[in-house]
Amino acid sequence: QVQLVESGGGLVQAGGSLRLSCAASGRSFSSYAMGWFRQASGKEREFVAAINWSGVNTYYADSVKGRFTISRDNAKNTVYLQMNSLKPEDTAVYYCAAASSEGYVLRRNVAYEYWGQGTQVTVSS
Repeated sequence: QVQLVESGGGLVQAGGSLRLSCAASGRSFSSYAMGWFRQASGKEREFVAAINWSGVNTYYADSVKGRFTISRDNAKNTVYLQMNSLKPEDTAVYYCAAASSEGYVLRRNVAYEYWGQGTQVTVSS
């Protein structure tokens, strides 16, 4: 079992920045790939970014590429999502998730075995 707890969400103006954190506990964090997803009100959950177990490989949705950066610190059992140049359309509940898989499949939510409870990000115009 892996328990995931997100933090760092909040209200920010368009053009601003936020840094989300996801702290993991339980089984070995460094053996899992990690991902961030988001779900806006009335919409399906969508992929945002993912990172492999070592941090060498990262993946981004086209909508956030160049603005968001995913990273991890295996010594702290934490994965981060740095969000810059935020837009109102980035408003959503953001979830982190852990997967035993690697590669392109990390863009799909079915690849993930463990999920956090989510943190709200609201970007005002």
